[in-house]
Amino acid sequence: MLKILAPTIFLFASTWFTPKKHLWSSTLLYSLIIAVASLLWLAAPSETGWSFLSPYMASDPLSTPLLVLTCWLLPLMVLASQNHLKTEPTNRQRTYISLLISLQIFLIMAFSATEVIMFYVMFEATLIPTLIIITRWGNQMERLNAGTYFLFYTLAGSLPLLVALLVYQSSAGTLSFLTLPHLPHIQLHTWADKLWWAACLLAFLVKMPLYGAHLWLPKAHVEAPIAGSMVLAAVLLKLGGYGMMRVLIVLDPLTKELSYPFIILALWGVIMTGSICLRQTDLKSLIAYSSVSHMGLVAAGILIQTPWGFTGALILMIAHGLTSSALFCLANTNYERTHSRTMLLARGLQTVLPLTATWWFIASLANLALPPLPNLMGELMIITSLFNWSMWTLILTGLGTLITASYSLYMFLLTQRGPLPNHLISLDPSHSREHLLLTLHLLPLLLLILKPELVWGWTA
Repeated sequence: MLKILAPTIFLFASTWFTPKKHLWSSTLLYSLIIAVASLLWLAAPSETGWSFLSPYMASDPLSTPLLVLTCWLLPLMVLASQNHLKTEPTNRQRTYISLLISLQIFLIMAFSATEVIMFYVMFEATLIPTLIIITRWGNQMERLNAGTYFLFYTLAGSLPLLVALLVYQSSAGTLSFLTLPHLPHIQLHTWADKLWWAACLLAFLVKMPLYGAHLWLPKAHVEAPIAGSMVLAAVLLKLGGYGMMRVLIVLDPLTKELSYPFIILALWGVIMTGSICLRQTDLKSLIAYSSVSHMGLVAAGILIQTPWGFTGALILMIAHGLTSSALFCLANTNYERTHSRTMLLARGLQTVLPLTATWWFIASLANLALPPLPNLMGELMIITSLFNWSMWTLILTGLGTLITASYSLYMFLLTQRGPLPNHLISLDPSHSREHLLLTLHLLPLLLLILKPELVWGWTA
């Protein structure tokens, strides 16, 4: 664990002491070396459950894929932000890269924490760099409003969680992830117990986000700079799913009845946010709402609490992390050339940038879950486990997948096909930097087809 964490901390030094001309290339190289080294976590023997054990940090089959995804994302964010920040003073560029590095440190410590309170502290600490990135480097004037929404939604959800954890600590005497599954289940009978159950899950459902508590997400995504959008879509939403998987083991006897409204809300959210996507004009907003609908499926899969549901949720989280991050990068390449996020103003780009259109095509197909991509594997496992629980969910999930396919194709056709608008006179050619960025997003996704057991989680 320290082999990855210590070099990440030393990245701060290389960011601040590297000469200006080597700033981006050196941080990119070092973070890429760390990302490649983190792949060793996947090779660790996981039959015993936990590996790399220390009193504070360890990884198991559930957290390893998310840890690797976190490390993989830092070089990609550095690659994507280069053009966006090239006009800024050097100190601001260094600050920006430092914020991305601090975000990676907090996320590694959150996903590898063995104590619930440490997980909670790191879960909250990720707010600070993300908030600074959104409010300082966002695109429009709305960014302060978006930052406020982001902060208060997340804080309002997670304060009850802190109280609930402290209450549990006083009754159970421990808050270690290693011992929690082995403690006797608490018999929850009173109304206060039911409130405690809701408080434990609320923070994670807001972070996912569940439909109804999702209003902060499109705002934050649309206003954030490219690296902010990437880390929000790829890793920060997954903190919610990961936290739910860890905490649900403790809440077992009550979950059967109490999770009904949340499962129904999540599935209803898949349909609602999908139909919102169908009438979006703003490209980043469409991708942000599609994240809400995918995470709705993940929330439903986790709340059902079957091995298949958990596995499907983890696979879909990893696949969605890579896919939506790639889509945000593509939206950013469009924005850097046309200076508009409105899809009608920048269409027909396939004739001008044919290779970028190929990336658009692959990312859109991954978003609508084309076989044999991991996105489909995750969705099928979740839909199957939901169907086993209640046959009526087939109507909701079937409609949801249909709408997902519709808006993914709608997004691809509107941005790439058709006549080129007259106002687009001179467009920059695509750079090898952008092609490298998208290769590093979509290659892991395609390689996971060959070895999906890396992201199966506990059922492997």
